[in-house]
Amino acid sequence: MKLRSLIIDDEELARKNLSMIIQDHCPEIEIIGEASNKEDAKQKISELKPDVIFLDIRMPSESEGLDLLNEIENKDFFVVFVTAFKDYALRAFNASAVHYILKPIDIDDLKTAVNKLVDAKRIFEEDPNNFITYFNSLKNLSDSLINNKQNNRIVISHTKGLKIVEDDTITHLDASGNCTTIYFNDGTRYLDTRTLKIYENILNSDKFFRIHKSHIINLNYLKEYGNDDGHFVKLKNDAKIPVARNRVSEFVKYLKNK
Repeated sequence: MKLRSLIIDDEELARKNLSMIIQDHCPEIEIIGEASNKEDAKQKISELKPDVIFLDIRMPSESEGLDLLNEIENKDFFVVFVTAFKDYALRAFNASAVHYILKPIDIDDLKTAVNKLVDAKRIFEEDPNNFITYFNSLKNLSDSLINNKQNNRIVISHTKGLKIVEDDTITHLDASGNCTTIYFNDGTRYLDTRTLKIYENILNSDKFFRIHKSHIINLNYLKEYGNDDGHFVKLKNDAKIPVARNRVSEFVKYLKNK
């Protein structure tokens, strides 16, 4: 079954271009309409009830896309942000586990986003409560972008849906192939489908340090650094984690300057 989709962008050429690319390369998507402004979008969403909206985040007043999401009451659809944002905003998108594609549209990036949507649709149908968590994550994203500050909340995408966590509860993270295992101070852990590199980019660098290609630690849980039997750290939960030789100098310097 195809995902029924609405394209929202104030630029007609941008809407037509995205629609054409989707029709040519994404058979999983059915375009059911377009909208050029916030009020038009609200009406179309109410009438057409799309599975997903492709939303220009800045149309046209810098925050109108975010305002649209905040004003819709019955939120039971996915959002793919279509944006020219880079750097800080992309870290915010990743921290919120939302889907996004950059302008100009890259076909491979679009296909990746669509594949994730198909998987998310299946998982959310099994547990509709995931939509509550999903839109809470969008609210966190909106607050972060509008206030232009880093949010301490991170959304974990796991096999059964989404989970919003405070980064202070994370003790450390390990690479698990192309996924990441996240460990918490209550002893639980989750497997996220994103790479450790993505987490290195989205986590607060004042709290977290990548000590090894396979390990990131929360410095607030650091108990001990030792080099008597190789280089390693011990955390307050007694986890012992190796420090890569090529990271030792930077790590020690960082600790001395804290």
